[in-house]
Parts: sequence; structure tokens; C-alpha cells
Amino acid sequence: MNPLVDPAPRGPLLGVNIDHVATLRNARGGSAPDPLQAALAAVRGGADILTFHLREDRRHIRDADVQRLREQSPVPLNFEAAATSDMLDIIEQVRPQMVCLVPERRQELTTEGGLDVRGQFERVHDACTRLARAGCRVSLFIEAEALQVEACAASGAPCVELHTGAFALAVEAGDAARAEQQLQRLRAAVEQARAAGLRVHAGHGLDLRSTPTLAALPGIRELHIGHALVGHALFVGMEQAARDFRACIERAAGAGR
Repeated sequence: MNPLVDPAPRGPLLGVNIDHVATLRNARGGSAPDPLQAALAAVRGGADILTFHLREDRRHIRDADVQRLREQSPVPLNFEAAATSDMLDIIEQVRPQMVCLVPERRQELTTEGGLDVRGQFERVHDACTRLARAGCRVSLFIEAEALQVEACAASGAPCVELHTGAFALAVEAGDAARAEQQLQRLRAAVEQARAAGLRVHAGHGLDLRSTPTLAALPGIRELHIGHALVGHALFVGMEQAARDFRACIERAAGAGR
């Protein structure tokens, strides 16, 4: 079974973002902790996909990490990057199975919002065409907004990844009304994207409290989770952290059927 094509029998696929393992390594220098070893432990725990964001400033994942992951990962790689000429050149050389185009601002701590596909349509469309020629399956990381979903459908990308940050923050704050409002935005975007023939992913800010709701939401095929999972791994280990999130997804998906 190809997890990128066939329906997932256990609910959405789990993409584990290993960026912050590299962040910890880079804080001290040297080679430990090793993002590759963390990635392999996540796979042992049930990760279906390994996600990483190669930033312009190389603040966490570095080019050498990408090469080692490409050579040794037993599961598909999801290469997050800005749609710049330099990054597209690197992606064409690495040829990961999956690419997620994201916005990037030098001073942000983490990705702060979705890609403006509508406002940058020609550049995004050209990037999608170029990456498709390289054999990469492209997703576009966007806010759950109707005009952005429409632009994605016209861009040539087969997938969208919906930004779940506002929903996750509302759940974390215990703001049920705000969480429900954000969930309805996400639900509407999922339905619109699926009607347009797009495969739907979701991610950003998800933890063990917010993940179950999205895992049970019909139509979401992949969940990409990083910071909270790596944080959980500090207490239980990377393999167990992935296993805990995988079990959380399966329970929620099973309850939703």
C-alpha cells in the first residue's frame, strides 16, 4: 500500500516534524542531538512521513541533514520550503517525495500564517509546475479561507495543508467558543478543497489536546505535528512520543467512524 495514494486505514497519516531536534542541537553546536536518529525513532513509533523545513537562515535543519534524511529515511519526506529560486534549486536536487510550500519571514519564531497563494499566484503556479516536473507531490500551506482554497485549486498543486494554529491556541487556552469557530472554518475549507479535487492535510500548533478533533474530521488525510511532539519526547522519548500521537489519531478516527 502506498500511503501517499491509498486511503489510510488508521485515520490521517502522521507526519512528524523534526525541526526542533535540530534547533536544540544548534543551540550548543556539535552534532547532538542528531535529527536523523530522532527521525528514525519517530518512524519506529509510527510516523508515516518525516517533515522538515529548510529555512533560508538554516536556523534548525541544515543541508547536510536533508541529504542524510534523503539517503536513510524509510518513509516519505515532506520538504517544507519557501517558493524561492534557491530553495527550488535545492528541492530539484534532493527530489523528496513531497514538498509543502510555506511563507517565510526572517524574524518570525515559527511560520506565522498561511501562504498567500491568491496574491502570489503566478509565482506559486510556476513553482508547482517546476516541482511537479521534478516528481514531487506539492501541497500549499494556507489559511482556511475560501479565496485561498480557490487559488490552490487553480495553481496545479494536488494538495493543501490547512493552518491549524488558531484552533490549537484556542484549545490550549480553554476557549471553547473560539475553538468551535475555528473548527467550523477548517471544516468548511476541508469540504471546499475536497469538492475541488484537492487532497487535504492540516498542521501547526497541534498537541495531544487539539489533535483528536482534527483526526476525527472527515476528509483530512495527513496531520503534520512538530513542536508539541518533540516537547513530549523530552519526557517519554521520541519513539514513544510518536506512538502516543499515532494512538491519539487512531482513537479519534475510530470514534469518528
